[in-house]
Amino acid sequence: MKLDGGSMFGNAPKALWERWMSPDARNMIPIGSTALLAVTQNNCVLFETGAGAYLPPDMKKRFQINNDRHVLLDSLAQNNLTHEDITHVILSHLHFDHAGGLLKAWEQGRDHYELLFPNARFITGQANFERSVSPHVRDRASFIPGLAQMLEKTGRLVLVEDKSTLTLDNIEIEFIESCGHTPGMMLSWIKSQTHTICFAGDAAPGPAWVNLPITMGYDRFPELLVDEKKHVFHRICSENAWIFYPHDINCAASKIIFDESLKRFKPCDPVKDLSI
Repeated sequence: MKLDGGSMFGNAPKALWERWMSPDARNMIPIGSTALLAVTQNNCVLFETGAGAYLPPDMKKRFQINNDRHVLLDSLAQNNLTHEDITHVILSHLHFDHAGGLLKAWEQGRDHYELLFPNARFITGQANFERSVSPHVRDRASFIPGLAQMLEKTGRLVLVEDKSTLTLDNIEIEFIESCGHTPGMMLSWIKSQTHTICFAGDAAPGPAWVNLPITMGYDRFPELLVDEKKHVFHRICSENAWIFYPHDINCAASKIIFDESLKRFKPCDPVKDLSI
C-alpha cells in the first residue's frame, strides 16, 4: 500500500525523511504489510495479519492497494499451511493495516465481513480492544467496524495485560504494553532457545523509526512513544535481539546498536526476510 510520507514521519521535515524513503509525485511512500510466523512442535503462531484484502475497490484505490489476492494466504500456502492450521493469531493492536488479514477477501455482492482462522485463538491487549470498541474520533478510521465484536463472538478471544506471558512448546512470549502509538498496543517479546525477537508493532514501523525523535502523525502520544522506544531499544541491545518491522518493504528485521559517539540508536544487520 502507499501512505502520505508526511503523515508517516510526523514532525520530521521532508528534507530529512526523503533520505530514507523516496516519495512519488503525490508525496506517497510505499508501505509494507508484513506478518511473522512462528512454528513450534504443536502450534503455528501468526504475529499479525497485515491489511489483507477485505477492502472494497474504492478503499483499495484510496490506499493504493493494487493486489486483489489475499497475499497472506498465499504466503501461508508457500509454507504448506492454510489459515485453518494457525493455532494463535497475536495482534499488537487492531488497526486495519495490522488486523485486516483476519477477514476474507472482498467479494462483489457480499455485504458483511467474514473471519478466517477458525481454529485460532485471537490474542490482543485489553486496553486496545476496548479502544477499538469505542475509538476516539481522531483514530476511528483506523479500526475496522464490528471486528472487535466478531472476535468476541468466536469464544476464542484472549485479552492480555502488560507483562503477561504465554508459553507455547519451546517459545515464550512476553507482552509489553506501549501506549504512544495507540492505547494498549502490545509488543511481543519472543524467546526461543536460540533467538530473541521483539515484534514492535507500530512502535517502529521500519528502520527509520529507530531514530528516537522520529514518530508518525498517526501516533496518539508521540512524546510517550519516544520514551517507550528508548526503553525497548536498550533492552533489544542488551539481549542482542532482533526487532521485527511490520511496514518496511525492504527490511523485515534488524539488530540495534547504541552509537556511543553519536548518543543514538542505529539499526544494523538488516535482513529482507527473517528465517531463523
